[in-house]
Amino acid sequence: MTSARYLSPFLILISVMAIFAACLLGTTPMAWGRVLAALVGQGDVTDSLVIWQIRLPRALAAFIVGAALGASGAALQGLLRNPLAEPGVLGVSATASLTASFVLYYGLIGTQTWLLPIAAIVGALIATAIIALAAIRTKSVVTLILVGVGLSSFAGAVMSLLLNLSPNPFSLFDLINWTLGSVANRSFEDIGLAAPFLFLGFFILFLSRRGLSALTLGEEAASGLGVNLKSQRIYVVLGAGLATGAAVSLAGAIGFVGIVAPHIVRPFVRHDPARSLIPSALLAGVFLVVADIGVRLVPTQSELKLGVVAALFGAPAFVWIAMKRQRRGAGP
Repeated sequence: MTSARYLSPFLILISVMAIFAACLLGTTPMAWGRVLAALVGQGDVTDSLVIWQIRLPRALAAFIVGAALGASGAALQGLLRNPLAEPGVLGVSATASLTASFVLYYGLIGTQTWLLPIAAIVGALIATAIIALAAIRTKSVVTLILVGVGLSSFAGAVMSLLLNLSPNPFSLFDLINWTLGSVANRSFEDIGLAAPFLFLGFFILFLSRRGLSALTLGEEAASGLGVNLKSQRIYVVLGAGLATGAAVSLAGAIGFVGIVAPHIVRPFVRHDPARSLIPSALLAGVFLVVADIGVRLVPTQSELKLGVVAALFGAPAFVWIAMKRQRRGAGP
C-alpha cells in the first residue's frame, strides 16, 4: 500500500526529469544552465528557439502520446480482463492511422487541420467498438487477439494500397512517416489540436475507474455491485478511442507501450486497473520520451522512427508477457 501511495508522485518526478533531459540532449548537447535560462526566457535567442520550438514540443508530444496509450491500455485490460489488451495489439492504433492517412492522402489537412485528429479518433472508436462487441460475444482471449490481428491486417492492407497508389513521392514519404510513427517536428500547435480530445478521453477513462475495479470480480459480481455493464463498456470504449485517436493524430502508429507500462505498474497497485490508470500513463510517457531521446542520439544516416524503436523493445516484452500468462494458465 505504501509503494502504491508514492508511485504516482515518483513517476511525476521521473517524467519531469525525462522531459528536462530531452531538452538537454540532442545532436548538439546543451548545458543544464543554458536550458534553464531558455525555459524561463532569460537565455540566448538561439537557445530559446531550440528549446521552445524544437526540443520541448517534441518531448511533450512523446510524453502525451505515451500517456494516452498507457492509460488506454490499462483501461482496455481492465475492461476485457486481459493483460494482452492494448490499442496497438487490438488494431485500434492501426485503424486510427488508416483513417488519418486518408486525410493526408487526399490533402484534406491543407484545408482544415482539425480533420486529422477527428479522422484518427473516428478510426480508433470504430476499432475499439468492434473489440468491445467481440468481448461481449466471446470469453476467449485468443479470439480477441485474433480480431485485433484481423483489424491490424486489414488496416495494413489498405495502407499498402494507399502507398501503392500514391500520386507522387511527397505523398508517399508522408504516408510512410505516418505509418512508422514519429514526433519529430511537432509543434505546440500540433499538441493543441490533439489536446482537447486527449483530455476528454482521459477524463472519461478516469470516470470509469470504479467500474474497472468492480470488473476484476467478474461481470456478475460487478453488476451486483451496481455497475451498469453496458455504460461501462461505452465509457471505456469512448475514452480509449478518443485518447488513442488523438495520440495517433499526433505521432502516427506506435504500438506495445500500452501493454508494457500497465504490466510493470500492476503489481505495485495490487492488480487494480482503476489505480493503474495514472501510473501507467506516466510510465508510458516516460518510456516514449526516453525512446525518443535514443532516436535522436543514435548515429544513423537518417533518424530512426519512434514507432520502430518502440516495437523493437515492446514486441519481445509482449511475447514474454504472453508466455508468462500461458505458464500460469497451465499451472494447477
